[in-house]
Amino acid sequence: QVQLVESGGGLVQPGGSLRLACAASRSIFNIAASMAWYRQAPGKQRELVAVIIRGGTTNYADSVKGRFTISRDNAKNTMYLQMNSLKPEDTAVYYCKALAPMSREYWGQGTQVTVSS
Repeated sequence: QVQLVESGGGLVQPGGSLRLACAASRSIFNIAASMAWYRQAPGKQRELVAVIIRGGTTNYADSVKGRFTISRDNAKNTMYLQMNSLKPEDTAVYYCKALAPMSREYWGQGTQVTVSS
């Protein structure tokens, strides 16, 4: 059974940091062509934040470049999103996604990140 479970969200002040984790079942972590973080703020569409391709190439939304870092630990079947210099506009529910063969997508349940003083 494929599972993606996010953790690490919470309330942080502007300028602060959080590290999100996405624990994936081994079955999907080993075969996913890419894994990514998305976010959805209230009243807005879900948007891509960062993606890491199987070979390690990464890409980021312009709004988070230089502040966020995506990484993966293959030994732990876990993907991370290190978020620094957080801004109120980063407030959203953050989701992880795995893209499997045959273009199948798997999503986690999301974790809330709130940036507020």
